[in-house]
Amino acid sequence: MPAAHQWRHGLKAATGPLKLRWHPLKVRWHRTAAAVAERPEAAGTLVVGCDSVLELDGEALGKPADAEEATARWKSMRGRAGVPRTGHSVIDTASGRSTSATASTTVNFGGPSGAEIVAYVASGEPLYVAGAFTLDGRSAPFIDSIECDHGNVIGVSLPLLRRLLAELDVTITDLWAAPAG
Repeated sequence: MPAAHQWRHGLKAATGPLKLRWHPLKVRWHRTAAAVAERPEAAGTLVVGCDSVLELDGEALGKPADAEEATARWKSMRGRAGVPRTGHSVIDTASGRSTSATASTTVNFGGPSGAEIVAYVASGEPLYVAGAFTLDGRSAPFIDSIECDHGNVIGVSLPLLRRLLAELDVTITDLWAAPAG
């Protein structure tokens, strides 16, 4: 990947924001899953790799670099909608087959006050998550609604994972542990 692209801060081209093209993101999550699949301890297993970004104004935003960026991002997001996109790859190391897809969800952000944004950023939470927010953490009260799969926003779409497994002739119930007997 060209050095001008920065994953932590969001995808940026040397000349400005990189309009969303999901192929580079797919390469990232699939490469990560493929690297895990090559480990000896992964032999005969299913490897799932996921990675998320937040699309806002056509720009793919990952984790903010620092508190200043997280604060600016929240001021920009409040009262608006963004689209978290999570890439999923599943690799069957036994057969060598793999499949990938992206899930998207619309998140309607509320209007946290400036003081609420400052307090949230001071918690440190937004520095560790793509898009600088979570549905299941301290920013949950600042999310008015979501449209589509909530699991995708958390980091893995279970309905999409089920469909990807089916492409590899695996059912989700195959992964359930047998009851202790």
